Amino acid sequence: MHSDAIDRDTRLPTATIPPKQRGPWLRLLTEVLQLAGPQAEFRHHAEHPWSSATFAGSRHSIGLAFQGADAVQRGEAYVQALPDHEFTITGQLVADAAITSVVHETLPVPRMTVETELLLLEDS
Repeated sequence: MHSDAIDRDTRLPTATIPPKQRGPWLRLLTEVLQLAGPQAEFRHHAEHPWSSATFAGSRHSIGLAFQGADAVQRGEAYVQALPDHEFTITGQLVADAAITSVVHETLPVPRMTVETELLLLEDS
């Protein structure tokens, strides 16, 4: 019981963490889901720090699924639109946005899963 009280006291409420410390992932994910459309099913997201000699940022992997003939058609539009999409993420530049995998299934219903990789660079 005592350790539970300590754990509660040492955790910061999410609202007190400044937005810059949260990273750009939420805005990125919001824009990807808007581009994919309402029929897109969110599967996963992963973020990893990335840097080079001159730039710093993060690499993001996002998985989506589209189930049903209409949704698959919308997924195909997402695959075509993503590489040229202009993202608006404050303090970040999307240096690369690529579709790394598309898997189609036909039974029991049409289904498409899409893996996306994005590289964000800190805009200084």
